[in-house]
Amino acid sequence: MGHHALVDLRRGQVLRLGVPATGLRTYLAVRGGIDVPAVLGSRSTDTLSGLGPARLEEGDVLPVGSEPDALPLVDVAPVPNPPGDLVTLRAVLGPRADFLSDRDALTSTNWTASSRSDRVGMRLEGGRLQRSNDTELPSEGMVRGAIQLPPGGEPVVFLADHPVTGGYPVIATVCDAEVDRAAQIRPGQGVRFVIVPGVG
Repeated sequence: MGHHALVDLRRGQVLRLGVPATGLRTYLAVRGGIDVPAVLGSRSTDTLSGLGPARLEEGDVLPVGSEPDALPLVDVAPVPNPPGDLVTLRAVLGPRADFLSDRDALTSTNWTASSRSDRVGMRLEGGRLQRSNDTELPSEGMVRGAIQLPPGGEPVVFLADHPVTGGYPVIATVCDAEVDRAAQIRPGQGVRFVIVPGVG
């Protein structure tokens, strides 16, 4: 059966999800939703804080919510396949771009997604950015897509489960429309950045 499609399962039937040709994560939506208590408006698990339901383990049984009154009006979700080769991400410089000794190094380096990546952030390998300033920063607010520069020089792109604050300089921020594509980048896949003008 194809992906991005509705699947009608009868009681006792089994749905197996294979490894997709491209992309890192597969999403499964269930009509009626997963019927577990919401925490702060969400039914997902926050891996940093430990809020939400327990992490899923093999053999867990999830309760499904009530059948909705109306059925979906689409039979295919119009979502493009994630790229399987080099991924170029648009980003805006700052707010701490002055911590880079060479601003062109971010965009001229052929980065590779690290196997040490998760839903918190995608670590990049393939080069080390030099900091012009080793000053420690007080913790600042973080946003989805922030590119932090740790002391080791290998940048980290914050994804969906990023912390709300951080102490390393944010040298650039991936445009919000690109962050979901970034979350589908597999370990070992190539990443390039293109700097675009900021808004305002």
